[in-house]
Amino acid sequence: MVRVAALIIFLACMALSEAEHEPGFCAFYEECGRNPSIGGALIPPIVPCLNYSSARLLTGEHYKKLKEVCPILDQGQDNTYACCSIKQLSSLEMSLTLSKAVLVRCPSCAENFAHLHCINTCSPNQSQTVKVTKVMNVTTLGKTREAVVGYKAYLSTNFADASFKSCQNVRIPATGGFAIATMCGRYGAKLCNPQHWYDFQGDSSNGLAPLDIDFNLIKPGDTAGLPEGVIPYNGRALKCNETTPSGGQDCSCQDCQESCPKMPDPPLPPGPFRLMGTDGFLVICIILLCLLVFAFLLYLLAAYLTRSQKRKYNNTGKTKEKGKDQNSNDVTQRIIDPSEVTCADKNSLAAQAFLSLQFQRWGTLMATYPLWVLLVSAVVVAVFSAGLKSIELTTDPVELWSAPNSRARQEKEFHDKHFTPFFRTNQLILTAPGRKGHIYDSLLFGPQNFSGLVSKDLVIELLELQKKIQKIEFWSKDLNRTASLKDVCYAPLNPSNPSLTDCATNSLPQYFQNSLDNINAKVNMTELGVTREVDWRDHLIYCLNSPLSFKDITDLGMSCMADYGAPVFSFLAVGGYDDDDFTNAEAFIMTFSLNNYVRNSIKFKVAMQWETEFLKIVQDYQKDPACNFTFAYMAERSLEDEINRTTAEDIPIFMISYAVIFVYIAVALGEYSSWKRILVDSKFLVGLGGILVVGCSVLASMGFYSWIGIPSSLIILQVVPFLVLAVGADNIFIFVLEYQRDVRRPGEKREEQIGRVLGNVAPSMLLCSLSESVCFFLGALSTMPAVKAFALYAALAVLMDFILQMTAFVALLSLDARRQDNNRCELLCCVRVSTQRPNKPNEGFLLPFMRKYYAPVLLHRVTRFIVMLVFIFMFCGSLFLMFNVTVGLDQELAMPQGSYMLDYFKYLYKYFEVGVPVYFVTKKGFNFNSVEGMNAVCSSVGCDQFSLTQKIQYAANFPHLSYMAIPANSWVDDFIDWLNPGSKCCRLYTIGPNTGKFCPASQSPFLCGKKCMTAPSDGVLRPNEEQFNRFLTDFLGNRPDLQCPKGGLGAYDTAVVRDESGEIIATRFMAYHTPLTNSQEFTAALQKSRELAHNITMGMRAIPGTSPDFEVFPYTVTSVFYEQYLTIVPEGLFNISLCLLPTFVVCCLLLGLDLRSGLLNLITIIMIVVDTVGVMTLWDIDYNAVALINLVTAVGISVEFVSHMTRSFALSTKPTHVERAKEATANMGSAVFAGVAMTNLPGILVLAFAKAQLIQIFFFRLNLVITLLGLAHGLVFLPVLLSYFGPSVNKAVLLQQQKAKAKAEQELEMRNTMKQVYDNMSYEDNEIKQEADAKAPKDVDNTSQIEANHQAQKEVKIDHF
Repeated sequence: MVRVAALIIFLACMALSEAEHEPGFCAFYEECGRNPSIGGALIPPIVPCLNYSSARLLTGEHYKKLKEVCPILDQGQDNTYACCSIKQLSSLEMSLTLSKAVLVRCPSCAENFAHLHCINTCSPNQSQTVKVTKVMNVTTLGKTREAVVGYKAYLSTNFADASFKSCQNVRIPATGGFAIATMCGRYGAKLCNPQHWYDFQGDSSNGLAPLDIDFNLIKPGDTAGLPEGVIPYNGRALKCNETTPSGGQDCSCQDCQESCPKMPDPPLPPGPFRLMGTDGFLVICIILLCLLVFAFLLYLLAAYLTRSQKRKYNNTGKTKEKGKDQNSNDVTQRIIDPSEVTCADKNSLAAQAFLSLQFQRWGTLMATYPLWVLLVSAVVVAVFSAGLKSIELTTDPVELWSAPNSRARQEKEFHDKHFTPFFRTNQLILTAPGRKGHIYDSLLFGPQNFSGLVSKDLVIELLELQKKIQKIEFWSKDLNRTASLKDVCYAPLNPSNPSLTDCATNSLPQYFQNSLDNINAKVNMTELGVTREVDWRDHLIYCLNSPLSFKDITDLGMSCMADYGAPVFSFLAVGGYDDDDFTNAEAFIMTFSLNNYVRNSIKFKVAMQWETEFLKIVQDYQKDPACNFTFAYMAERSLEDEINRTTAEDIPIFMISYAVIFVYIAVALGEYSSWKRILVDSKFLVGLGGILVVGCSVLASMGFYSWIGIPSSLIILQVVPFLVLAVGADNIFIFVLEYQRDVRRPGEKREEQIGRVLGNVAPSMLLCSLSESVCFFLGALSTMPAVKAFALYAALAVLMDFILQMTAFVALLSLDARRQDNNRCELLCCVRVSTQRPNKPNEGFLLPFMRKYYAPVLLHRVTRFIVMLVFIFMFCGSLFLMFNVTVGLDQELAMPQGSYMLDYFKYLYKYFEVGVPVYFVTKKGFNFNSVEGMNAVCSSVGCDQFSLTQKIQYAANFPHLSYMAIPANSWVDDFIDWLNPGSKCCRLYTIGPNTGKFCPASQSPFLCGKKCMTAPSDGVLRPNEEQFNRFLTDFLGNRPDLQCPKGGLGAYDTAVVRDESGEIIATRFMAYHTPLTNSQEFTAALQKSRELAHNITMGMRAIPGTSPDFEVFPYTVTSVFYEQYLTIVPEGLFNISLCLLPTFVVCCLLLGLDLRSGLLNLITIIMIVVDTVGVMTLWDIDYNAVALINLVTAVGISVEFVSHMTRSFALSTKPTHVERAKEATANMGSAVFAGVAMTNLPGILVLAFAKAQLIQIFFFRLNLVITLLGLAHGLVFLPVLLSYFGPSVNKAVLLQQQKAKAKAEQELEMRNTMKQVYDNMSYEDNEIKQEADAKAPKDVDNTSQIEANHQAQKEVKIDHF
């Protein structure tokens, strides 16, 4: 893009340099030739001849030309005088054309600009406003004349200020920057003022002005220092919101603040929820805490009063009950009448009896034929696992976390389909800490701060590194040749056949066109009578402030454009500066942009290979002792590479974790009754079998889903085995411990005993496994692919684990029991030991401890009260913390500790001055070629005040609310400016074979004498449909240059997509976000840009002819990652709610419609989940998709901690709630503690040594929290809760026990009677055996009692827990 300044050709011819300043006289006239004091210039520096003479009357063609170029001086035919020749008018017209190329967006600004230079060059009173200060002899065609090469121009500050103000906000649509920045030299847009603006226009070193003009701005009434006769020009400058005399409309809002409608400031984002002047959620949680505590105390009071009333009633003798416990429960069991048994009690008993009987039969069958069972199980697992040969691991983050039908994913696919994917970024951010800066006293720019980084030696070193990277070559198997950067680079101006110099590399050396000679260049220069050397620093200062310039203002005369033909904006070259103090920057930025390709493309593999070579060079350079930089770097592939690398490195950690769990299980399952029987009673092989069962279930699940084409992921490989191990180990412990605590009955076979034990515990195992499996299957309704796949894999793995435990593990236990019964050693089966197994149940250490100490202390009256208050407080506190949990996942957390990407993210957030680009993409259905359509998009004169680009501009005015830093560029605006006949951009050939076709601005005007369009009377240029379609292709293919900076090649050629008929089906407008440093800001920026895009869509749909389904959407390369956080809270609530539902339903059904047990079960699990989220807030664990997976897992693990205990309590027949809670805590609590908590904890603690931060945070920290909270709620809170609110004893069970006991007593009494009769009849015949016969009844009594007890136990087929 060209820097435009005033090019002024003066006509004056003075007789004497000391002539008086009089009205009607010229100071110079006619063209004398080239300025001998100017060497290189962008256009010929033609200067006027010194000629003090009267102004000339203009007639004929001379008058027409003046009226065309300077209508402000037109006084009518035969009455118009001027001080310029027709040649000067032609030169002036040419120079004004350059300025109008960027100022034509605002007609009043362009008019004011031309106004001044028409006055200086052609005013009939020229001698009153200018004073010649320097003349030189110029020889042209052998004729020597005095030429004016310098003069002073006197302007009133009123005119100067008004003229400057009308141009101050005119923008360049292609960059989103201000046009004034290119016309103010070193000051840029921020420091530009009228004096600086005019000084730059009058500086011949800018490559545009043909001579030096010293503009003197004089305040009204101030005559001090004015030459006699000089009157500062004080014409009327148009305001930017005024129409021009030639009919031009007022400027648009984007270019003129005064034209903007009065709009209220956008509403501030809603503040935090507050009640009574404080945090509203805190108030609500405090109120909830008070209500829950009050309700609990009220319950205790009601229970006390009820108990007191019943005790008083008992004391009156009206009842024979012996008393009640503190929960109004019978202390002693009374006789149950069959009429008291409810339908629910009968259903519960029937369900338990049915399940127990079926599992007993099943267990006996499996234990009878263990080898066949193992063989069939192995075949089934092998068949399922065979699918692993076609397993697919998803590593693409987009595929993992963005659903294919999500909005962001569809928008990405639309963008990539029509515009190709966003280019691949390979970047270095380099610093040099510790180097001392200096102040450079520039001849042109004054004292300037230069940081220690911005030094010549480091710039040269940076250039050498850049060239080394650009020269990367490697052998590509895919291309079957040597490949290099040019094969994959992004080359905006030559995409079809790029060379290395066409590749887009943005860096500071690009201001010198990557030339060492340009960096070393220096020249002596004179400015205001001071001669001093200018060098690379002066050029750099200028280019950092005016990156669009084709030539700097120093005598070096170098361009600021990169070698690939495009500008390098300052924020892409340096970083870490304040207030546009670019040379005091703390960081260099070097970016290599590659084309992006679909993953199955050959070029994609080549790009990946180039990035690998890039990383090698950069890493070697970082290790080089000669390197003077401290820097961070990244390649487009780095994020995925580092995630995969750390996953591979952490595999040993997971293996160690599983090994620790295996050792624990093998040791904990042993009986250890005697040291002599250690090798016999150990359960090493049983533990190994349990681990294998878990592994086989995971393999079967993965194989099955691989068969049907559902891809897996690394997170599934890491989490699912852990989850299934937690579930499986718990069931293994419950089964094995129950078997060890059981005593084989007389005459009972080993297989029958195993079946009976399985009948006791399998319903509880089924309850948990089925709840978890259904929970995960429902979790598969999630829209997030990673969560959905995890839920599917976990659900089937848990189900397969239960099936294999009911088959293969039962068979393994049967084989191990056979070995143990034969006193054979484990692993050494041929070795027997002589010490016999004791014929008594082995309770181990944990069960007696919990029965004797833990349960009585926990369920003491005072302890229970304290536990309830503590857990109610924990729940309410966690509920408050849950509302303050941070939502998101910062990308640096995905990196392992010590990763080079962590340094890159730190440098990125510290030094970058703008954020990611955001494209506002339009879909098919809008008529861009209609006048209404163009006005609804553009932002220049005549455009709608609420057009697409104008609304983006409004948003950019409030960056702290909209996250929009730089407004969007607009191909529509630049296309209209390109068509303007006031510029040289769009012309047609009038001579030669191409007559009537488009003629580039670089061609001679003699060949291209016709403009594409004529100037409209109102100054609002709009092509008709035919012109729009005809010239749009030429615009998009026109390379920008000095003569026509509005060419669309590079900036817009890929931004407009048309179909075969020429209809525009997709376009995009690029803006920039503010710097975004965390996931919360990325998410907020996405939400705000979507709101803005929706507003734009609604406005554009109102344009006649627009399709009702037309849409504008924002697209950034990060949208697919952060969209999930817009909906992850309701998504998480939905998923967790679906998981909680089966825990309630299955518990109720398997306990025979026991609603109270199901409800207490559900409440405890909810409390575990809420408390987990609360601790996440305290421990800086963000809520995101990874956390959601773990929370879904938390529900599954919570079922293990809770459901076994609830079922054990519900089926207990102890007389009081407290005694039942004690029994459940001792018997089942010990198994849960050993099987769930102690299985998980060792493995989780090992994960603390993982390198990946994701593993440390979301697997170590979060799983540790889940396990500890599950343990606390399952073994502390739930027993207390059940002791207060648990269901009553099942009367159907009591009635059955009562009948069994009565039957046993009846049989015993009958046997005793028969024995007495027999004794009396045989007394006389057996007198010798009297003493022996006298002892027989006692023995029979004992035998009968044992048989009666066995019969009672046989009839009551329920879990004795």
